[in-house]
Amino acid sequence: MLLSDTPQRTAAYRYGGLALFLATAVILTALGFEYLAGYAPCPLCLLQRYAYYAGIPLLFVAMALTAEMPRVAAFIFLAVALAFLANAGLGVYHAGVEWKFWPGPVTCGTAQALPTNASDLLSSLGTTHVPRCDEAVWTFAGLSMAGWNAIVSFLAFVLALKAAFLAAATEAD
Repeated sequence: MLLSDTPQRTAAYRYGGLALFLATAVILTALGFEYLAGYAPCPLCLLQRYAYYAGIPLLFVAMALTAEMPRVAAFIFLAVALAFLANAGLGVYHAGVEWKFWPGPVTCGTAQALPTNASDLLSSLGTTHVPRCDEAVWTFAGLSMAGWNAIVSFLAFVLALKAAFLAAATEAD
């Protein structure tokens, strides 16, 4: 912390850091489920990762800019907040598809590319499992990964939005 830090700037770092930590933990957990536990993501699962892939480096940049360029940092925090809000909506949509509240997109059964020649196609039929968007493959406390993503994305939205307002408030100091 710099000696000239204001309480608003310190709080912006705190909220931005919490959002960065949360986003990093979530994407690492998702990648762990995929690569260590063998849960193949469906197309909607993959789509929900984009907010994390973009948000993590942008949160880092916003935190780095908070001291010298608080208005730019506030704008970046706000953009990340809006991305996570959209991602929360996507998580709600995906959870609704899993609960059969509404139909999913037509791509939700074709997440893996099929082999191009006939012999590979026939040999892969017995071993290929294409994840579906309308089936929750894992749940905890009654919520699927999509449901948890909706909650966590909304929390990341709140944290990044708070960081945006606090960074903007440092401009007046």
